Amino acid sequence: MPRRIEINRVVRLWAALLGLILSPAVFSTATSNATPEPVGIPLMPDGELMIDHFDPETGKRIIPNERCLTCHGDQEHRTDVRDDGSPVEIFVNSQQIKDSVHGGQQCTSCHVTIDRVPHRKAPAVIVGCIECHRDTWEAHKDDPDDKYARLEIVNQQIDNFMHSVHAQPSELDQSRTNATCYDCHDGHNIGELGSIQRAEHRLNNPEICGRCHEQALADYRTSDHGKAVMEEGDSEAAVCSDCHTTHEIAASATDKAQWQITENCGNCHQEAQRTYFASYHGQVHRLGYTEAAKCHDCHGGHLVKNEDDPTSEIHANNRLENCRACHRNANRNFLGFWPHGDAEDRENYPDLWAFKTFMDILIFSVMGFFWVHVLLWLYREIMDRRQGKGFNEDLSQPDVVYFRRFPLVWRWIHFLFAIATMTLILTGTTLLFSHTAWAKAVVEFLGGIRMEAIIHRTAAIIWLSIFILHLVLAWRNIRRNRATFKWFGSTSMLPNLKDLRDLRDMFKWFLGWGPRPRFNHWTYWQKFDYWAPFWGATVIGLSGLVLFMPGITSLILPGWSFNIANLVHAEEALLAAIFLNSVHFFNVHFRPERFPMSTAIFTGVIPIDEFKHDHRLEYDRLVEAGELEKHLVQRPSRRVSLAASFITTVLIMTGLVLLTLVLIGLVTAPN
Repeated sequence: MPRRIEINRVVRLWAALLGLILSPAVFSTATSNATPEPVGIPLMPDGELMIDHFDPETGKRIIPNERCLTCHGDQEHRTDVRDDGSPVEIFVNSQQIKDSVHGGQQCTSCHVTIDRVPHRKAPAVIVGCIECHRDTWEAHKDDPDDKYARLEIVNQQIDNFMHSVHAQPSELDQSRTNATCYDCHDGHNIGELGSIQRAEHRLNNPEICGRCHEQALADYRTSDHGKAVMEEGDSEAAVCSDCHTTHEIAASATDKAQWQITENCGNCHQEAQRTYFASYHGQVHRLGYTEAAKCHDCHGGHLVKNEDDPTSEIHANNRLENCRACHRNANRNFLGFWPHGDAEDRENYPDLWAFKTFMDILIFSVMGFFWVHVLLWLYREIMDRRQGKGFNEDLSQPDVVYFRRFPLVWRWIHFLFAIATMTLILTGTTLLFSHTAWAKAVVEFLGGIRMEAIIHRTAAIIWLSIFILHLVLAWRNIRRNRATFKWFGSTSMLPNLKDLRDLRDMFKWFLGWGPRPRFNHWTYWQKFDYWAPFWGATVIGLSGLVLFMPGITSLILPGWSFNIANLVHAEEALLAAIFLNSVHFFNVHFRPERFPMSTAIFTGVIPIDEFKHDHRLEYDRLVEAGELEKHLVQRPSRRVSLAASFITTVLIMTGLVLLTLVLIGLVTAPN
């Protein structure tokens, strides 16, 4: 042991003995905690006792900071030797303490195991940061001034820390946590917000974390972030706590950590985060799942570098291998994909912008036209009902004759088609509106993002199968009735010039400028409802196949086709969801003549008076041809009517719920 250290210990021992001799507590036999007035005891410059005394409230020994600094503030003797012979740094910068947020605290307020000077033996470093901050906040949280306001945030950070990986027991030493407060914070040099100490602590953050995470620090030094911080002293560049958070740090392999890091990237790279969340990868991530690519999967974690750097993971020579980490069959066409493609950026993504503009025009024109159509129709029927016009089903006549409108096979097709469509809307819009709480709840209810994808694709296969089956049946009917079938006849679904005239005359009727037009077997709005799925099946189906099989489609199509497919798939699905659950529902169920619902699609029949009212030309044609009797049936049984009403009610309510969720998603969508 060095001779100077022995001399120092002797001097301190004599100083302590002198303090005890002069202290009245030595000669007092009283058990009271009150401190007698000392006589002839040396004082510090501020008048405080240089020797130990007792706190009259707590009875605890108070050791003045200056006594501690007699040894720990000696710059010439910055180290000491432990009992085992190992050196230890004991120097504390007194000015740093005074300038810190703890400048007014006693040393023993933190070093709670120190009860005398000199120490009986080398003390263990035990600091009660958590207990002290919690107790102080509880004692002062109701104070009228805001002197202790910062402590509320500090205690929130403590709660976060207690749930972090740092607060968990170390695998190597279960008696110790992975990291304590003072492993990261210099307790003697904690500055206030905006202080020099804060800036210094931020710049030192990588080095502090690197004491345990050595490889991460070595990688970070070579990154763009690391060079900016450690070489250029740029305190605005990202440090460890910016990505991993300051206190609520989760193990890097957990979903929580993956989610935190990606979210935190957006604190600096806001535009990149916006376009990322608009992509499939980002939508999955925002739902709370980390299966899809995240920022650090493409850009690297601690090795973030500019795309011009040959060692960067996003460099042109390395990008394909990067994609293959998830897409094993990725080929050179994948490199054409726009990870941050922005449909609003006409200059950099003109093709994507053009498709977005086309789809927006389509959606606004279709919905704008038909919503005007709905409002005017609603107005006219309300006016007619006030005047006693229009059709009203007379339920008091149980023997009324019904017209068979739909055969059984078409009723089943419509039912399955409706179920598949609503399932597709629900599972698809969860991605499109992944920012909403309801989307997260739906995906969790369905069993996770993978199960949601399976359900969506299964519903898509059922939908397309029904659509193809319907085409086969329609073609078979045409061939079977080819002797009498006319492509543009009264029973054909093909639009014709009369439909345009009917549309014109319908608007005249809306405005009171003419009578209600007379229709054939199918009206113009029914034909639109029929042909719209052909467009939808083409656009949604083809774009869905591109997204469903990226490895195969990339053999033929360039990578940016995924961006186009994702955009049109979502936009067309959005159009279908809004139209079906608003305009179609009104035309069939909600207009005053049909409210609250029409069950014709499930019973297959409608009252003859309703058929005569809605399809007068077809009715007259059948009467004239003597064929009307072939289509007349009795009223459906009560059981059939109740079943049809129940199914229709469930589907209508489900559709309205879906419409509400979609509208919530649109209204709350981030810019």
